[in-house]
Amino acid sequence: MKKFLVVLLSLGLIVAFGATASAADVKFSGSYYVVGWYADNQTLAGDKTSSAAIWQRFRMQPVFQIAEGLTLTARFDAMEKGWGSDDWRGKFDDMNLSRKQIPASGSPKVQENFEFERGYVTFKTAIGQFDVGYQSSGKWGTDFLDDEKSRPRIKFQTQMGPMVLGFVYEKQFEAYYASAAGYPNQSLKVDADNDNYSIYAIYNFTGGNTGLLYKYTDNNASRPTAAGNYQSRLHYLAPYVKATFGPVYIESEVDWLFGKAAEFDSAPGTDKDANAWGAYLKARVNLGPAYFGAAGMWTSGDDGSDATKKKDWSNGSGNGSQDLDVGLILGNDALQTWQQPGGSAIGNGGANGVAFDSAKYNSLIVSGFAGFDVTPKLNIESVLLWAQLDKKVKIAGIDIVSKDLGWELDITAKYKIYDNLTYMLGAGYLWAGDAFKGNNNANSVSNDYLLMNRISLNF
Repeated sequence: MKKFLVVLLSLGLIVAFGATASAADVKFSGSYYVVGWYADNQTLAGDKTSSAAIWQRFRMQPVFQIAEGLTLTARFDAMEKGWGSDDWRGKFDDMNLSRKQIPASGSPKVQENFEFERGYVTFKTAIGQFDVGYQSSGKWGTDFLDDEKSRPRIKFQTQMGPMVLGFVYEKQFEAYYASAAGYPNQSLKVDADNDNYSIYAIYNFTGGNTGLLYKYTDNNASRPTAAGNYQSRLHYLAPYVKATFGPVYIESEVDWLFGKAAEFDSAPGTDKDANAWGAYLKARVNLGPAYFGAAGMWTSGDDGSDATKKKDWSNGSGNGSQDLDVGLILGNDALQTWQQPGGSAIGNGGANGVAFDSAKYNSLIVSGFAGFDVTPKLNIESVLLWAQLDKKVKIAGIDIVSKDLGWELDITAKYKIYDNLTYMLGAGYLWAGDAFKGNNNANSVSNDYLLMNRISLNF
C-alpha cells in the first residue's frame, strides 16, 4: 500500500510540474565573476596606503514567456560581496544567516546577500510595446554620461519603419513612502516627489543608428527639508550617433542640461540656473586581428564663481559616466565598488581633499588604445590616457594648485577558456597629477599601480 501511495504521489508531482512548465516557458541568462585586485595607493597619499581583496557577484535574469507577446522579467543579484567580508552584523562570512547590512556602516554599495533589483511586465499591442515595473534606467546612446540603475518606470515604444519612438515615465523618489532622515513624510503638506518624463527617437540605417533624447526632471524632493525649500526643473537633451564605415567604427554623443537647478519657495535661498555640457567621441579602426583607436570625453565644471549658476553635472540630474570605462584605475566604477568596505569609498585620491570618482564629473579625458587578437581565444590590449579637470575646484575657499589629474597606462590580456568563460589579467599605472595636492603645493602625492585578475562567466 505504501509503495502504491508513493507511486501515486510521484505521478501527481510529475503532472503538477508538467502543468506548471507548460503555463510559462522560462529563459535564464546571467553572469558570475570573481576578481582579485591589489591597489598600491588608491588614495594617492604620500605614505602609500595599499589595499587588496577579492570580490564576486552572481547575477540571474529569468524571463517568463506567459503568452505570445507577453513576458515577465526579473533580475536578482546574490552573494555580491567581498570574500570574507564582516559587514554582516559582525558575522564573518556566515552564510547561515541572511542579514541586511548595518545602515550606519557607511557602505551603501555593499548589498544584501540576495537582492531582487528588477521585476517588470512586457506586453505588445497593436500600437506598440509597453514595459511596466522596475526595469533598466539611465542607459541611452553611448555609455557617456550613463549610470545604469533599476527604477520603476512605464515605458512605451513603437516602430515605424526605420524609426523608433518612445515615451517614458519614471519615478525616482516618492515622498509618501519616505522615512529617511531629511525626507519626512509630508506628502499631504507639499509635493515632494521626484519624477522624470522622457521622449526619444532612434533612426536605424545601414551600418548604424542615431537618436535624440529629451528628458524633463521634476524634482521636489528637497522642498520639505530643513536645508531649504527648493525645487529643480531640469531639461536634458542628448543626440548621439553610432556608425561603421568599412573598417572604421565611430560613436559620438553631445549632452546638454539646462533649466533650474534650484528654485527656492522663499528667501533666503539663492536660485541657480543649470547649464551643463558634455561631449564624447570614439573611433576604432579594425585591421584583421589588430585594432587601434582613440577616444575623448569632456564634461563641464563649475568653479563656483557665480552663485546663480550650476555648470557641472553634480546637480541632481542623475547623469554620471559610471558606465564609461576609461582606465583600470582612474574613474573605474567597478574598482570603486570592489573597495567597499574598508577601502576608498570615493574613487581615486582623497588624501589632500581632492578625489576623482567614477561619475567623472568636471573632466577632460583623452585616450589612445591598441589591441591584437593573438589567437581566436587570446587578446592583448593597451590603453594610454591623459586627464585633467575642466575647472579648478576650491578647498576651504582656496583654489587647488592644478587641474592636472595625470597619466595612466594599462595593459590587459584576456583568454577564453570556454566561449562563455573568460580569464583576464590586468595591470595599470597612474602617474598622479598635481590636482591631487589640493590647495597646497607642498602636499605630498604618490603614484598608484593596480594588479588584478578576473574570471567571468556569462550565460
